Amino acid sequence: MTGPARRAVLFDVDGVLLDSYAVYRAVWDRWAGDHGLDPAAVWSETHGRRGLDTITTVAPHLDAAAELDRLQGYLAEQAPTMPAYPGAASLLSALPAGSWAVVTSGVDELVRASFAAAGVPAPGVVVDAHRVERGKPDPQGYLLAARELDVPPESCVVVEDAPAGVTAGRAAGMAVLGVATTHPPAALLAAGAARVVADLPTAAPLLVAWVLVGAAVA
Repeated sequence: MTGPARRAVLFDVDGVLLDSYAVYRAVWDRWAGDHGLDPAAVWSETHGRRGLDTITTVAPHLDAAAELDRLQGYLAEQAPTMPAYPGAASLLSALPAGSWAVVTSGVDELVRASFAAAGVPAPGVVVDAHRVERGKPDPQGYLLAARELDVPPESCVVVEDAPAGVTAGRAAGMAVLGVATTHPPAALLAAGAARVVADLPTAAPLLVAWVLVGAAVA
């Protein structure tokens, strides 16, 4: 594709492209144990949110920046073990260059390392937790990704697995396709998803058709 894409797909990473549940749950449980916190209560505050925001919520008495460094160290140890969801590599390979980006509550370096280890094409644009002042459900990350792809928000489709991410996409003025990998379809629809599918192989033809010919995902 030459020039900016007319339409684009903006992907969340964890729970959409990477099956990171087991790794993140183990890391957050380890971190909670370090501080004598209830792991289940901590985990309930993590879905679709930046690590910094979760730490500030569950442990406001701690140095959030220092604790984020600790958490990222734990994640770096585990990044190569995160598998891609079936269909992730083939879907990204089918989309034209410059027509997709990732918007994550994680960190660019870990995303790229995990993609490489899982055999997933490297993203050209990554909007990570360090590049925004406000994480999901704020739309800032998705708006920044659209701007960097030079695609207007209304010409972007967001792919999300968590209600906070769905809310962010809708607040950015984008259609959202939910993938029910970590949350029930009803929760994603209630947050504003236009449609919910079970997995990436089901989503793939919808997303490719959106980018290539503008076929609506809903």
